[in-house]
Amino acid sequence: MTVVYEDNHIIIVNKTASEIVQGDKTGDTPLSETVKRYLKEKYQKPGNVFIGVTHRLDRPVSGLVVFAKTGKALSRLNEMFKNGEVKKTYWAVVKNPPPQDEGELVHYMVRNEKQNKSYAYDREKPGGKKAVLHYRLIGHSQSYCLLEVDLKTGRHHQIRCQLAKMGCPIKGDLKYGFPRSNPDGGISLHARRIRFVHPVSKERIEIEAPTPASDGLWQSFETNLITE
Repeated sequence: MTVVYEDNHIIIVNKTASEIVQGDKTGDTPLSETVKRYLKEKYQKPGNVFIGVTHRLDRPVSGLVVFAKTGKALSRLNEMFKNGEVKKTYWAVVKNPPPQDEGELVHYMVRNEKQNKSYAYDREKPGGKKAVLHYRLIGHSQSYCLLEVDLKTGRHHQIRCQLAKMGCPIKGDLKYGFPRSNPDGGISLHARRIRFVHPVSKERIEIEAPTPASDGLWQSFETNLITE
């Protein structure tokens, strides 16, 4: 992880594809604990350090994660995420070009807990939740396309599932139809930008995360972005 923003109430980090935000059955050290250790060492705190998890990012996804450093920030950020007041923009490297250069995807998503996978349907299904995202083609290479995605809702594996349903599986995402994995085990989905009003100071915060340096494909896309 790399710290990209910090003040008295929040800390925002750029996570790698291998890091997990919260502890799970693997027993691997979660990012929340890594951030705690970082703060403890930086400020030489003798006791416990408070860190609140405000949202999650799938393990194979890289990019921005916001943590709260105070209880006040945590409760307000939780409410802001719930109400859609935090705007998240992702970059996704996909195999096939989308049917249109820009568009909105609306599906009804059903989560299968046993498979840890979601399924997208064009019509309402029992237990289905409406999922909406906006995408825009911002780059292409000989083999791949780069999409910028703005999430309108926050469903389980939403971007991965909806892009695959459109015929554009994310590079490295075996679970949703890409034929082979990435060398680092991650997928080419990056939480690029986050925008919100600070929960305490009320300042407007907008943070952008550098793309993973381990994959030169990201850098080649960045130098050849499609500009309007």
